Amino acid sequence: MNRTSGDTASTTTSAGTTLHGAALTKTSVGVLLGVTSSVSFGASGPFAKALIDAGFSPLQAVWLRTVGAVLVLVACGVVVRRRGLIGMLRRNRGLVTVYGLVAVASCQALYFVAASRLPVGVAILLEFTGPVLVVGWVRLVRRHPVARVSLAGVAVAMAGLACVVQIWSGVHLDAVGIAAGLGAGTGNAAFFLLIDRLTGGVDPLALNIGGMLVAAIALLPLAAPWSAPWGVLTREVPLGHGSAAPGWLLATSLILVSTVIAYLAGTAAVQRLSAPVAAGLAYVEPTCAAVIAWVALGERLSPVQIAGGVVVLFGAYLAQRGIAAGRGSDRATTVQAPDEEVAATGFEPALTPP
Repeated sequence: MNRTSGDTASTTTSAGTTLHGAALTKTSVGVLLGVTSSVSFGASGPFAKALIDAGFSPLQAVWLRTVGAVLVLVACGVVVRRRGLIGMLRRNRGLVTVYGLVAVASCQALYFVAASRLPVGVAILLEFTGPVLVVGWVRLVRRHPVARVSLAGVAVAMAGLACVVQIWSGVHLDAVGIAAGLGAGTGNAAFFLLIDRLTGGVDPLALNIGGMLVAAIALLPLAAPWSAPWGVLTREVPLGHGSAAPGWLLATSLILVSTVIAYLAGTAAVQRLSAPVAAGLAYVEPTCAAVIAWVALGERLSPVQIAGGVVVLFGAYLAQRGIAAGRGSDRATTVQAPDEEVAATGFEPALTPP
């Protein structure tokens, strides 16, 4: 009897250890994917701005990016022969359509408009009001409690944003660019929240094939690609500091690195970490974008704008820290006592996304 009890306790302990190890592995992979996505996204502004300065309109650059991504992603789907892709998209067609229109088409288009009228570093900092909006959505719409540190973070981020746009100088920066950057922030928030909502229903490949296709179709009449200066892709495109790069190389990098890799890795990260936690990791992106723009395009920010950017990121970090801590507590409570089925199978029960 004692031996049986001991064996049962040992099995339960082993199962708990397995669950804990699996959770750590899942989190580590999610963090790696999130950082990869942020670095890849961070390069999109400099790549796109070089093409825009060479003659493409912001919307044409977005359309080129999305259509190229659709072709690559469909080819990936054919190669891996993933079953059920069409079924996943059909069952979730409403949310996938919203994802394509808001998180892909609108977010990219507005960001590129902002990047074409503002320094890339400023444009991406405006886009990163998105993580702050995630906090607001979690508190006001989902009705989840938000820690005081998160509310303080929102206030700090808004103060930093005022420094970035230099509001005391009568909005010295381009007003249309600022409005577009803030609109991109809304799309940025939608990216994390929609993926979180679709977790378990659509895998990253299916979601991004559907989302990119919707975005490409929606942008077609606005981008008017038939009038785009396609000859730019066949010649050298000027960059900063008197350097240049082939147009086709910039376009390929924009499609493969800053779209396909960025979106697939970002989607997978959110599905492993939740929207608030993944949004926190995305803070790597503004830093990468600003550094790449500084090196590649020669764009410099004023000391006040740099300080404001640091404040924005710190405020957003505080805001997300409170949400992530609450999420972690909820998860710990949920898996605190695994049932017999979990102990026998070694699989953690599925957690319903908030």
